[in-house]
Amino acid sequence: MSLVRLRFLSAGESHGPMLVGILDGMVAGLPLDIGAIDAQLKRRMAGYGRGKRMKIESDAVNIVGGVRHGETLGSPIAWLIENRDWPNWREVMAIEAPKEQAVGGATAESGNRASDAAASARRVTRPRPGHADLVGGLKFDRSDLRDILERASARETAVRVAAGAIARQLLEQLGIRVGSHVTRIGAASVPEDIGIEFEQLDGVDDSPVRCADPVTAAAMVAEVDEAHDHLETLGGSFELIAVGVPPGLGSHTQWDRRLEARIAQAMLSIQAQKAVEIGPAIHCASSVGSDAHDAILPRDESGAFVRPTNRSGGTEGGITTGQELRVTVYMKPLATLRQPLPSVDIETGEAQDAVVQRSDVCAVPAAAVIGEAMLALVLADACLEKFGGDSLRETKRNFASYLQQTREFPPRG
Repeated sequence: MSLVRLRFLSAGESHGPMLVGILDGMVAGLPLDIGAIDAQLKRRMAGYGRGKRMKIESDAVNIVGGVRHGETLGSPIAWLIENRDWPNWREVMAIEAPKEQAVGGATAESGNRASDAAASARRVTRPRPGHADLVGGLKFDRSDLRDILERASARETAVRVAAGAIARQLLEQLGIRVGSHVTRIGAASVPEDIGIEFEQLDGVDDSPVRCADPVTAAAMVAEVDEAHDHLETLGGSFELIAVGVPPGLGSHTQWDRRLEARIAQAMLSIQAQKAVEIGPAIHCASSVGSDAHDAILPRDESGAFVRPTNRSGGTEGGITTGQELRVTVYMKPLATLRQPLPSVDIETGEAQDAVVQRSDVCAVPAAAVIGEAMLALVLADACLEKFGGDSLRETKRNFASYLQQTREFPPRG
């Protein structure tokens, strides 16, 4: 992910030996809680409707660069996350080229045939509608679509959650917190007249579907059960909430610096996410202007301008307002179906059912955790863009100075 100040890269395949992440641009002197990163990885693996893969993996980060004695150094932070399922895919995902001929007698020849057979058995030539299989194969000219699906898999998001957990620890130093809750799974959705406040998110992980409303949560579980019984998958939506966000993050001056645009790009980069809403944007689209914007009232005792509503979702003109940032993300049903859709075998050209891969019935609760990570990355990047600093102390000093400046606005003389 290309950001303004932070740079985040990931590498690795779903069934390869490990995933790799690098986060460049983080300040020096940030106390890094490795246990807190692992806790975020565990949150990603939970949720009603997840598949068997989550019973195999036990994600944890192995920091291999950029941290010493519990603090960031200002150099790139690098980490590994092992794939525990790798031994079952060693031949299929081998780095080395297959041997043309056996070497060393009958035993080696027999082993080579077994290895080739294992790789061939998991060759993918029947693309799944809705997945990257076919379009990726066309783009990269690969005849085995496993070369595409291994990287397109949402397994890659484990690295994102780790990166977001690091960014979250910087945000917490600035008094910014990020949370999420699931608002819809299938036909079950939180009623519009139920407003979920940030404080209600403290116990949302106790819900199997990460829904803050118990009645809706029960309906969501029933939706997942029915979809499972009918060999179907389900999508839905989740809301992200960030509090403590100062006014002034982002910019109106260029299209790619507008914070809403940066958030939307980050959310739509998550597998299966198809739409992003800032605040109650869909409702406001059918409203008149006087019902769609937030009045500005005189300052309160803290020195901040008062807005009695938050219809903007926390941004105006591509810049944060200082209110809660609220983002809703919409996820499509997963593309891997146990009762597959019609497809084509790309080698024979004949009509065939799509390949069936191991998958989840519903991953909306996990997607919400990934969304938190991506929002944390965008906000941390925007904070470093705005406040600068090569060390945590410098950034915090600049942050405090800016807040004081906003309280003394407008400038005099």
